[in-house]
Amino acid sequence: MNPSTLLTAGLSALAVAALTGCAGNSSANLPSNAELDAMAVKMEQSSFHDKGIVKVKEALVLDDTLRACDAAAVAGHPLDAATAKKLEAENLKTIQWPADGKYLGDWKSGEKIAQSGRGRTWTDKADAANGGNCYNCHQIDKKEISYGTIGPSLYNYGKLRGVTNPSSPQAQEVVKYTWGKIWNAKAYNACSNMPRAGYKGILTQKQVADIMALLLDPKSPVNQ
Repeated sequence: MNPSTLLTAGLSALAVAALTGCAGNSSANLPSNAELDAMAVKMEQSSFHDKGIVKVKEALVLDDTLRACDAAAVAGHPLDAATAKKLEAENLKTIQWPADGKYLGDWKSGEKIAQSGRGRTWTDKADAANGGNCYNCHQIDKKEISYGTIGPSLYNYGKLRGVTNPSSPQAQEVVKYTWGKIWNAKAYNACSNMPRAGYKGILTQKQVADIMALLLDPKSPVNQ
């Protein structure tokens, strides 16, 4: 679930708890869900403000994709297939393919980006390079002793997919899918938990290309 929605849900829960106590456990006196949502949004807006490079509108904004997926999560059921397909098509349009046609950069730089969780905090300078935070959800290298498991292991990513030459015609389907997945994962799975790294400006095209090299370059430690 989107962090801003988790925050709103938490605020709503606090509001419910407070109102329940005041109402003596009488549900008849409680506001509606819509009213509670409005209260939570008002609390959120009054509690946060722009600071440094962090802007409230950028950090807490919800788009149609997040609203639909969050509503489905709250309701406890998957997003319906028709809505998911529509949202995926909309997100696919946001993918920016490499301007120079080169999908792979430097895997050594990609490794640093993947293993860095820094960036987009109020203390950072506007020109500071963001990390990809990939390690927080994925295994990347077999030498790692600690890594996240929210996402699948990326170890041997290219090798397992038969990519021995990323420039070959045979590899292009995997190459393009991988770029698109990093740029905007919701183009392939509307309610994916994976951050939309390129679309949301977390990573630049060059950074995405470097992570691509980490995943697909046969010389990368990922494919050893």
